[in-house]
Amino acid sequence: MTAHDPEFDPDDNFANSLEPGAGVDLESADTREALVWQLLLLINPGDEESALQQFSGYREALEAAGPDEVEPQWLLKDLIDWKSGFFVDDDDAVSFIDIITELAARWNVVIDWGVEDASDEDFLAEAEVPSLMAVATDRLREYGYSLWTWNTATGPSGEEGVHAGWMTLSSDDEALQEVAQALEIEVRPASDPF
Repeated sequence: MTAHDPEFDPDDNFANSLEPGAGVDLESADTREALVWQLLLLINPGDEESALQQFSGYREALEAAGPDEVEPQWLLKDLIDWKSGFFVDDDDAVSFIDIITELAARWNVVIDWGVEDASDEDFLAEAEVPSLMAVATDRLREYGYSLWTWNTATGPSGEEGVHAGWMTLSSDDEALQEVAQALEIEVRPASDPF
């Protein structure tokens, strides 16, 4: 085995799979897997065990679907939902608050939604997911975390009327954007939803 073999090794996080300055060849399944692994590490900061479990699930789903049939974010969507990502309907404020609260709790962060009781029926009747995403983005920034959203309307699996995304460390903002771009996933801060 040479230093350039793109074989999975969680200890080096695929560090040897991407040559500096070589560009990204998404036609290579090994490169795509390396990028997915990096994405999972970014959305599971400090929790390599969860990233590894999700990566194993991704590989199984990829094998079942075939590498050319599914974009990575769509294979990951169900594997990470309520664990390290969110996927909610545009009009489902209750689920969005619940899932973001649960995801933030991984780091002992409590989101202040701007009301005394975020489960209040009057508040929820008026709440809109894009506005809640902006609130969550601001609150998470205070603790050094970023909330991201990806464009669910693109690609063959595209869906309208839903919001999806992840949380990362704010110090990993640039890395997340680079990995997402290499995977051809359109992302932006959740304060500016698609």
